[in-house]
Amino acid sequence: MTLTLFLQNILNGLSVGSVYAIFALGYTLVFSILGIINFAHGAVFTLGAYFTYILMGGAFGFNGLLANLKLPIALPFALAVLLSGTLSGLVCIAIERLAFRPLRRRGADPLLTVVSSLGVAFIIVNLIQYLVGAETYTFPANTYGSLPAAVNFGTTENPIPIRTVQIIIFGVSAVILTGLTYWVNATKYGKAMQAVAEDPVTASLLGINTDRFIVFTFFVSGFLGALAGTLVGSSVSIAGPYFGIGFGLKGLAVIVLGGLGSIPGAVVGGLAIGIIEAFVPSEFSAYKDAIAFAILFAMLLLRPQGLLGRSQIQKV
Repeated sequence: MTLTLFLQNILNGLSVGSVYAIFALGYTLVFSILGIINFAHGAVFTLGAYFTYILMGGAFGFNGLLANLKLPIALPFALAVLLSGTLSGLVCIAIERLAFRPLRRRGADPLLTVVSSLGVAFIIVNLIQYLVGAETYTFPANTYGSLPAAVNFGTTENPIPIRTVQIIIFGVSAVILTGLTYWVNATKYGKAMQAVAEDPVTASLLGINTDRFIVFTFFVSGFLGALAGTLVGSSVSIAGPYFGIGFGLKGLAVIVLGGLGSIPGAVVGGLAIGIIEAFVPSEFSAYKDAIAFAILFAMLLLRPQGLLGRSQIQKV
């Protein structure tokens, strides 16, 4: 392998891995608070991509209840992403109210909550298909304005072309991951959320409104899921209502590899899997997911708690 190809694979891996990390953080935040996996997160990933697509002026196809729908206005990409994330966050709040809170207040077995979230995921996916069909949708060509399609990071003799969208994805992901890590570890509200995650009863006795922080956590989780869905959708396309199912499984692999409940672990796990996939030879690209999961299983045999483990987050 040449140095140019090596560097190109590294940059590609960082771009893809940063999206995995953003998506996995949505899983991690909910797990750190409730100790359960929200399997509806992959459906929210899909929903966020659809929201951004239609808000940017995209039109739906000929199938579904909303066939040929197109909004009279087309929002800029940044504004569409913010609004899409907000809408997806509100959807996650509704999921918490309908699928999680009633079971939590009854003291139900966590497995029932997992099954409930799976049911919500199928409802959302089938609702999307009922409303807009199963067509593939591509974001507008001017999604990122007049920026060039690719940027050369090498020399004339050894060019290293990287798609502009991948650079944007990595930049946005880096800002989001840094900001969220700072918020959780260095702000009063972030520390309060950690306290709720450590012991909700004690946190409540100390005057922390645990229900409010759980709702807020679900909102942030939905926002991150929508952002990840939008970034992936703008890079490739929205491949139908089941668009987020594969990423949902990949997100589970990321949080297990990095360490359940660990925000730094989600980041490290996402980047690790992204880079591993980038180095899979093209002739084996169809087995890319299998190779990533095989490495994951090998890691679990050696270190079941993951690369960093939950203990890396300082509890108060």
